[in-house]
Amino acid sequence: MSWNAARLSDEGAPKWFQIAGILRQSIVEGEFQAGDAMPTEAHLNEVFEVSRTTARAALNKLVQEGLITRRSGVGSIVLGGRVDQPVNQIRGFTEDMQLRGLKPSFEVLSAGWSQASGEAAQALGLASSDKPFRSDRLLRANDRLMGYSVSWIRPDVFGAMAPPTEALLAGGSLYAWLRENLGIEISGGVEFIEANLASQEIAQLLDVELASAVLVVTRIAKSTAGLPVEFAVVTYRADRYRFRVEL
Repeated sequence: MSWNAARLSDEGAPKWFQIAGILRQSIVEGEFQAGDAMPTEAHLNEVFEVSRTTARAALNKLVQEGLITRRSGVGSIVLGGRVDQPVNQIRGFTEDMQLRGLKPSFEVLSAGWSQASGEAAQALGLASSDKPFRSDRLLRANDRLMGYSVSWIRPDVFGAMAPPTEALLAGGSLYAWLRENLGIEISGGVEFIEANLASQEIAQLLDVELASAVLVVTRIAKSTAGLPVEFAVVTYRADRYRFRVEL
């Protein structure tokens, strides 16, 4: 049944809650696809004979659930489902997306030997003169922009091996490259997850509004021998990515 054929009940849940449920179901069933425009407040008012305040509350509920976004001058747009990342496992982005049946891809913004930030140097146990390998990449799943990653790899793990090229980083997993070329298996570490607001730079990179909510993951990835190999800061769009805790 089409969303606009549904009828509200005068008993039970508030009408805004009922409308949100009808629209939510229409998204789940595919009547509205990612990128589609949702009915306007005026259209909802006309179909369900409710006030603009009630219609607005229904749409705001879907915004809070991460199903739609409100864009000035455009209206309410359906978002794709958010990707869940279990917090009890450390995986590279490629492995994480593949396990969910999604196609990962990357846009390399820069890659090369670089002076480490103070936080990166401390996490990797580097001297101030050491220059780890740094890569900056945009992360996508099924061509949808998910996040922005800055990664530092300690320099001594490379030995005589040249670091991965930008072409390699654009086409595959950094963790797989470490495993296949250096024999380093990432098997543990620690992650810190926090909410933040998008700065001007992050807003432009992730195509979100300034001060939008983002998830920031700070990671120290270790080898099976316990050596800190990578320090990474990954900023995710909060409307497309979330973390799952299994207890």
